[in-house]
Amino acid sequence: MTDSAVLYDVSDGVATITLNRPENRNSMTPDVLHGFEEAVRGARADRELRAVIITGKGGSFCAGADFKARAEGAADAPALPYEGALRTYAPFLSVLGIEVPVIAAMNGHAIGGGFGLALVADIRVANREARYGANFAKLGIHTGMAISYLLPRLIGVPKAADLLFAARVISGVEAAEIGIAHCAVAPAEVLAEAQRRAREIASCAPIAVRLIKRTFYRGLDWDPVAAAEREAWAQSATFGTSDAREGIRALLEKRPPRFEGR
Repeated sequence: MTDSAVLYDVSDGVATITLNRPENRNSMTPDVLHGFEEAVRGARADRELRAVIITGKGGSFCAGADFKARAEGAADAPALPYEGALRTYAPFLSVLGIEVPVIAAMNGHAIGGGFGLALVADIRVANREARYGANFAKLGIHTGMAISYLLPRLIGVPKAADLLFAARVISGVEAAEIGIAHCAVAPAEVLAEAQRRAREIASCAPIAVRLIKRTFYRGLDWDPVAAAEREAWAQSATFGTSDAREGIRALLEKRPPRFEGR
């Protein structure tokens, strides 16, 4: 069913999860989040899988939160403020429970929570012409999706500080140069490169690969879920500030924000 918000396909032991709302830049709308959660659940249950690819339709991998819907009050109010952020990010964070290697085929722009989705994958293939980054500080809010935990561990503290404190959005080429992406290729080659890497993984012994992934991250004391919970508290606090309201208004009105520090 091509109208589904998220497509799920399996071929030769490789599952492909495709965000399918290009008209909305594959942002984190309820239908996308629900469809994504279902797709990940299917991938986790399939013992024949050897790799998973996550990608998007159109010019965006994932544009992050749907601030237009938030501004219109589309989301139900959670019982506690931080629960809203956790509930939103939970489907993307569920990628961390996939036992086989996950490749983000970053076909287009990945911003905010969409950038976080790329970071929870094991391998990232970037579009050299697309833009990537965590623009939270320019919206007046704290990072989410465990980005402040993941990014310094992936690229080092100085580079992560530069990106997060200034809310810098970078090209796919720079993303590969500083280690966010494993490579940056032409737009039309992103999925093919991800598929090539997935086939390479799939040709290896599946039990060994699953166990290597498990011990690899356990050896790093890897706990992004706990980090995402801590971020949710901070993010919910910043959402109540005047700066956050101004940052989101400025984004929707396509103008620079005017922050006052309150």
